[in-house]
Amino acid sequence: MNFHKLLIMTLLTAVAASCGNDSTTKIDLFDVEIVNAQKRYITSETLEVQLKNKKNKTVTSVTYFLNDKEIASVNGNTVTKLNLQEVKLGTQIIKAEITHEDGVAEDYASVTVVSSIKPKLYGYKILETYPHDIAAYTQGLEFVGDDLYESTGQYKMSSLRKVDLKTGEVLKKTELAPSFFGEGLTVLGDNVYQLTWKENVGFIYNKETLEKTGQFTYGNSKQGWGLCNDGEVIYKSDGSEKIWTLDAATQKEQDHIEVYTNTSKIDTINELEWVEGRIYANIYQKDAIAIVDPTNGAVEGVINLKGLKDKVTQHSKLDVLNGIAYKGEPNILYITGKNWDKLFKIEVFEK
Repeated sequence: MNFHKLLIMTLLTAVAASCGNDSTTKIDLFDVEIVNAQKRYITSETLEVQLKNKKNKTVTSVTYFLNDKEIASVNGNTVTKLNLQEVKLGTQIIKAEITHEDGVAEDYASVTVVSSIKPKLYGYKILETYPHDIAAYTQGLEFVGDDLYESTGQYKMSSLRKVDLKTGEVLKKTELAPSFFGEGLTVLGDNVYQLTWKENVGFIYNKETLEKTGQFTYGNSKQGWGLCNDGEVIYKSDGSEKIWTLDAATQKEQDHIEVYTNTSKIDTINELEWVEGRIYANIYQKDAIAIVDPTNGAVEGVINLKGLKDKVTQHSKLDVLNGIAYKGEPNILYITGKNWDKLFKIEVFEK
């Protein structure tokens, strides 16, 4: 039994025991085995699974679950096909619930599911250049109409701002306490939501006044990186390959997707922007933006922004690209970075 399976079984057995569930056999009787197992699978594939019957128990039936959702049930111990077509990407847990001559047993296996499509590649053309505060360590950027909101980071320097696009002037500003490191932001309804990095707390502000009106804490996502929203749901990155969905009313985490191409995961997901039904995700320390399907995490495209950083003033505090804003103009993005003195309006095109 590999370590991953042992860890899963140990955790779930402990939960069952704490709930007083004595009907499930605790003895290791079965192994879920994948026929012709692969390192990774794509969503268009079908898995074949079967049980290794270690003690030769008579099996009445087997029910298979994928991430706790029942997907197949068979009589006896027969090879069973599991369809991956509607499965989210990343590490998925297969559970087998086995009814046998002595009771009920469970066993688990894990598979990695990647995207079935190869990402399209995009380039860019600069349309306009605007001034930007060179002291702003940009963490989040978002338009509401013509109003541009910006979140900046660094301890003792973090802020929430409303900025004039054409002049770069800071029109309104709320500073965070010195112990908070500001991160991404998003605007939904009358509220601005802003993350902090390692402090496990996000802040809520009035959209017009930038006055702080509330706060919220994180759940399983231990850090705050980027935010965006689709008009109803808030999406949050935490510096890993995961993007979390948050209830807009309570800010509680509901679920997550994992960002994968057709070959591998994309981690260090940072600044987020919602663009026409897709999440545009800046990859930290890369001059690139991944175009992500929010339903399953598949990377549908990658925008190569190499060379953009070279067009700003070079100085000792200059840092990476990290600011994506969309104003409703087709194929147009507004891009800046940490301590950049310019903000660029670019046109994106498929190569």
